[in-house]
Amino acid sequence: MIKRSLIWGTLAVATMLTPAFAQDSTVRIVLNEEVDLLEPCMSTRSNIGRVTLQNINETLAFLDLREGGGLQPKLAESWEQLEDGSWRFHLRQGVTFSDGTGFDARDVKHSFDRAMDPSITCEVPRYFGGMTIEAEVVDDHTIDFKADPQQPILPLLLTLISIVPEETPIEFVREPIGTGPYTLTEWTPGQRIVLSQRDDYWGEMPAVTGATYLFRADPAVRAAMVATGEADISPSIAALDATNPATDFSYLDSETVYGRLDHSVAPFDDLRVRKALNLAIDREAFIGTLVPEGALLASAVYPPPTLGWNESVEVWPYDPEEAARLLEEAKADGVAVDTPITLIGRTANFPNNVEILEAVQQMLQEAGFTVELQFYEVAEFEKLYSKPYPEGRGPMVVVAMHDNSRGDPSFSMYFKYASDGRQSGISDPKVDDLINRAQAATGDEREALWKELHAYLHDEVVADLLLFHMVGFSRVNERLDWKPTMATNSQLPLADIAFK
Repeated sequence: MIKRSLIWGTLAVATMLTPAFAQDSTVRIVLNEEVDLLEPCMSTRSNIGRVTLQNINETLAFLDLREGGGLQPKLAESWEQLEDGSWRFHLRQGVTFSDGTGFDARDVKHSFDRAMDPSITCEVPRYFGGMTIEAEVVDDHTIDFKADPQQPILPLLLTLISIVPEETPIEFVREPIGTGPYTLTEWTPGQRIVLSQRDDYWGEMPAVTGATYLFRADPAVRAAMVATGEADISPSIAALDATNPATDFSYLDSETVYGRLDHSVAPFDDLRVRKALNLAIDREAFIGTLVPEGALLASAVYPPPTLGWNESVEVWPYDPEEAARLLEEAKADGVAVDTPITLIGRTANFPNNVEILEAVQQMLQEAGFTVELQFYEVAEFEKLYSKPYPEGRGPMVVVAMHDNSRGDPSFSMYFKYASDGRQSGISDPKVDDLINRAQAATGDEREALWKELHAYLHDEVVADLLLFHMVGFSRVNERLDWKPTMATNSQLPLADIAFK
């Protein structure tokens, strides 16, 4: 049973600190955003995944982004593709869940079916769009996955499925049960979450025996907490605060900042208006000021290391005069370009997000747009970001960070751009065709199709307001042996942390 604390704050944290803190084997991690759920099928949401993924709940395989890593076994010891194109996974034996029950193929099937069940609206299905997948138990320790059309990267896709016991109900849970090395022992919403190490974990026992997660929206506060010993790790601090080479590390971020446009709502249904939006933004002006040096200007919703990145696609130039001309031309043709646009942001989404969106608002207004700026907490933001979109909505630029650290556009393209994609603002038959063909292709053909789609979305459809591929900064207590990777924004396995 989880202990529920009534009071916890910065003062209480400071009061509990003693010199022994620096010597113990627990860690304190301060995150930028509160956790509203600890549901395993929502672990693709970064604020949830950093707590649960590979800590409480594990996956069949995992993608190790450290040098020499790649796709590694976890609850599956091995897998192979069969002659009919399906994939067979051989499961690890002797594994138990934290509630003492044994792990077998029925748990895997239930976890997959549960995550795909529309009655609980997990985030996972959006990554499996355009395909039908069935899980079939062969025996206690073997399971087959059959996909239509065939999916050559299915083992990588299944790294999104957190495994839960077969008895887990088809509803969101607050006390997740998993096979991982830690259990949830305390959750005070908005204050802290505590994980404790299991004595009966099937794998190698991590050096970290427990973790406390704290939440502070201000990046300067998070950085200061590590500096003063109130926390051990802040995965995300501002570049301005990353001043100590001994504790502060930059890393290639897998997050892309962009503004989703709904092409079904006027005036975004006019190509000239979408072009004007992009031409109005001076992206270069942000680099080294509100956005750290090393960040890249975006021409796609995923970062350059991704398969099929099209280097020939050029970022939109800054040309406010041309933006104003396009708006005047559209207005003369009867397009309602004077309709107020709402620029939507999420509270504490990324460093300097308020200042960045205020600057975007000003640039758009200078080009001739009428723009209002609004910020929402996570739950309300998701109602605007994911389908079904609100009835009677006006034109909105929904600014978000999208994470793709897995190296393939499949983890972005369907749910962002397919006609029935969960966060898509477009409906284009050519886009749908390219996505379907690319997802089923392999090798050079797969890469070429993704490149074609990259160019088509950017140059001809003008699907979104693309902004930046981010660079991340973390602060780490010197007592720890740990450095961030591209995956740090979406997961933080405690087993990766060692003590010096």
